Amino acid sequence: MSRNILVLGAGMVGVSVAWHLVQRGHRVTLLDRCQPGRETSFGNAGIIQHEAVRPYAFPRDLATLLRVLPNRQVDIRYRPSGLLDAAAALFRYWQNSAPARYERLVPAYAALIGRALEAHRQMIAATNSQRLIRRQGYVKAFRTGRALAEESRQAETIRERFGVAYQALDGRALARLEPDLAPGLAGAIHWTQPWTATDPGGLVASYADHFQASGGTLVRASLQKLSRQGSGWQAQTDTGTLQAEQVVMAMGPWSAHWLARQGLSVPLFVKRGYHMHYGCRPGASLRHWVMDAEVGYLLAPMQAGIRLTTGAELTREDAPPDHRQLVAAETVAGQFFPLGERLDNEPWMGGRPCTPDMKPVIGPAPGQHGLWLAFGHGHQGFTLGPVTGELLAQMMDGDTPAVDMSPYRANRF
Repeated sequence: MSRNILVLGAGMVGVSVAWHLVQRGHRVTLLDRCQPGRETSFGNAGIIQHEAVRPYAFPRDLATLLRVLPNRQVDIRYRPSGLLDAAAALFRYWQNSAPARYERLVPAYAALIGRALEAHRQMIAATNSQRLIRRQGYVKAFRTGRALAEESRQAETIRERFGVAYQALDGRALARLEPDLAPGLAGAIHWTQPWTATDPGGLVASYADHFQASGGTLVRASLQKLSRQGSGWQAQTDTGTLQAEQVVMAMGPWSAHWLARQGLSVPLFVKRGYHMHYGCRPGASLRHWVMDAEVGYLLAPMQAGIRLTTGAELTREDAPPDHRQLVAAETVAGQFFPLGERLDNEPWMGGRPCTPDMKPVIGPAPGQHGLWLAFGHGHQGFTLGPVTGELLAQMMDGDTPAVDMSPYRANRF
């Protein structure tokens, strides 16, 4: 039976949810203050990951914690105010990163990652977005033999347990694959199955265009208030009022704020990231997405130039930008690969919505009939948007989801 459904948030997750609901015959309105794919989904590394079956854990070894403490690293930085605001959630994150707890979380996380490529493939084919996609995997490069050996052991474990393919490259093989990288690197792990998008925001926009061509409605406005209205819901925006039988909350890092207004507390915290685009020095080229794994940044050959994406900054959602992490990454990256001049007027920044148990929130909102949740994907919102849309649409229609959805329900908190 067709229903009137409002989806809040037009990032990769929200657009994918809206797209799947329209394909099932529902009347769907997609609401966002920005054009689709212009917030967090715009600024990521553009990798549709298949190998990321193990979520990012909180570091627990003393050596890593001492390395991070001076707050000068490229891979992770923090602001004391942000740590204080998210102290409870970060403590639970640290607890869940203990080896035994962490290993219990991996199967549920891997169940989503394992379906991500196929979910994107369906949407890419339907939206004719193949022009934005490369199918050559990405490269994790290592400076030291010790780090490469450790990554190789982990890669082999992932291959044996989850069937993920990779190629181990020594320094000479890496130099043949990417001849313009700095000499003397120990080697790399080439994860061969992931896909990459040369314009991540453009891919989201392509999905959104097809959503509209399929009968969906896109409204660009700022949400002012969300409230129950009889048996349904009412959303007041700065341009008018929208009515819906059901609502999907897919507002990424802003979801916790809006759920708090409904009396729901979700332990969401933000990992901020920055990016900048660069040219190449004359004669140089970058063929693959390459991560400088021991430093903690990534270089991606995108349509807009070579995109450098930083690691994570732990801070408040509304904190002003601090570009020192990007500058530090830029300095190292210029020695790793012959980057040219900056191409953007200002660095981009965005927040990754993270949960203490590293799993997204997907399913019904506790005690709020007709309100559904799809957020908290951490570093993997771009990868997991389509599979989240597929599974949530199945749940909303009363079908049996292709994956056991109990690990992702909000009432686990």
